[in-house]
Amino acid sequence: MDSEEDSFVQLHDGTESPEQLCREIEQSKVRPGEGVDRLDPDGPESPEQLRREIEQFKDLYSLLEQDCVKLQTAKEATEQRTQELRKEGNVLHKILEHQMSLNRGEEKAHQMELFAAQEENTRLMKEKQVLKNKLEELKRVPQGDLAMMQSGLPEKKMVFKGLAANKEDMNKLMVTPRIRYPLPGGSALITFEKAEVAQRIIEAKEHMVELSCWEQVEDLDQCRMRVQAAPVEILLPSALEIRLTQNSRSIVVSDLPNGDITVDALLDKLELFFSKKKNGGSEVESREFQEDSCQVVLTFREDGVAELLIERGYIQVPILGEKYKVKISPYITGDITNLQLQPSCCPRTVLLSGIPDVLFDESMRDTLEIHFQKPSLGGGEVDALAYVPAGWTGRAVFVEDTG
Repeated sequence: MDSEEDSFVQLHDGTESPEQLCREIEQSKVRPGEGVDRLDPDGPESPEQLRREIEQFKDLYSLLEQDCVKLQTAKEATEQRTQELRKEGNVLHKILEHQMSLNRGEEKAHQMELFAAQEENTRLMKEKQVLKNKLEELKRVPQGDLAMMQSGLPEKKMVFKGLAANKEDMNKLMVTPRIRYPLPGGSALITFEKAEVAQRIIEAKEHMVELSCWEQVEDLDQCRMRVQAAPVEILLPSALEIRLTQNSRSIVVSDLPNGDITVDALLDKLELFFSKKKNGGSEVESREFQEDSCQVVLTFREDGVAELLIERGYIQVPILGEKYKVKISPYITGDITNLQLQPSCCPRTVLLSGIPDVLFDESMRDTLEIHFQKPSLGGGEVDALAYVPAGWTGRAVFVEDTG
């Protein structure tokens, strides 16, 4: 009887397990034929009470076993969830590392482009200062000597169109500039049909362009790139002075047939005709076909030949069995003696910079055009788009907007 009470106390104290408790209870059971004489019917506890206590201990043991099963199940679930969280943490860590790598690459490309832009700006400022110094020197020279000086300004190729509608306009010239604009890597020029669309894009300054990047980034369906929009400023001539000089041994032959004869055959026919003294010519030193005007420049070895031909004005020249009345004009060359430039902003064109090299060239052009033609994003109809990938350089040519 004492052992059962001790076991009950130990169970509540937690010093023995349920298995030990059962073993002690089983050992304390009265076997048939043994120890019957030790039971006292009048004692403090009868056999019936002992059986009830044993049943209670069994029920308690069963409850403890159920609790153990529940705890084991909870432990397994917790371990499984811990493994899942660990896997998710590894995936998030990889995505974070990839994003940080992309950010570092974009920052490095942006710094390189900024450095290139600063170098270009420094070079332009130096060139501007040199031109200013040259201009100041020219202003200090007397006007009589200025016409005889060879200009030190850089050579510029211009296209001239004469205005002969009125006599007072005979000495005026129209200049059609062709501006070459350098494009650094990771940039694009986009020209809109309307100037107000370009102005909206420039005022926004920064744009987030969505692009599909499933080939470059795992586990991400879409990503974005941040580009900067800025106006395009170019230098246009505001004042131009040219010194014209007539070549005494050269003539310009115009009103020539076109399409029926090759250039080489035409040059041969003209050289053969104007080399004969009976036609008023002489030995031809050089010949040149000007593609922009479809005219031919002939230079003679002797002086005085060109002057006599120019006085005649028109000459009948046999070409391909027919006679063509060609015009003879003086050959005049022009040297730029003064050129002044002023900055000008292109109204319909926007410069995009900071474009990362994440797509093929054609895909990047399509992505940019799709984004900037959406009215919901402030865009509009795109007239032209030029893109230069990172690591490359390009050059855009600007001409007069006749639209």
